[in-house]
Amino acid sequence: MMKFIRILKEGCVTNKRGQVGHVYKVADEKRDEYRCSHESGEHCFYVHKSCCEEVEPGAASIPSWAGKWEEEFNVAEERKRTPVFTGVLRYFPDAIKELSRVSLAGNDQHHPNKPLHWDRSKSGDELDALARHLIDAGTLDTDGIRHSAKVAWRALANLQKEIEKKGQ
Repeated sequence: MMKFIRILKEGCVTNKRGQVGHVYKVADEKRDEYRCSHESGEHCFYVHKSCCEEVEPGAASIPSWAGKWEEEFNVAEERKRTPVFTGVLRYFPDAIKELSRVSLAGNDQHHPNKPLHWDRSKSGDELDALARHLIDAGTLDTDGIRHSAKVAWRALANLQKEIEKKGQ
């Protein structure tokens, strides 16, 4: 939950950016101080806890931009819960490279000399194709690409289409 504070005393704010009587969003909380932000979202000063009071969400003294920040905060938190690099690319770097080879081979097969793109009209039977390649997992296909890589590619294609269909 988003926390807001009102500064009550002079001389307790680093960088002299926070003003007495004003309400600020708490970006981070330590044992004896808050790290606060301005309306712009810039994390710019610390204030000692003894120099401020917490302000309840929804209180009349919370500025109008607070709701916008909460929405932006939720978007940022969602991005943090989507660790593409640390949660996927770092885990499977070789597999991801192999998947890119599958994409390129498919593009070269269906659209030689054209820029790399996913032509969804060429194949819509992701699960059937996945199953056919799964039968031969652990071996190379006739084009030299691993069947297991094609299984992964088809699984991703199916997942992408499911997500798009549900609008999520």
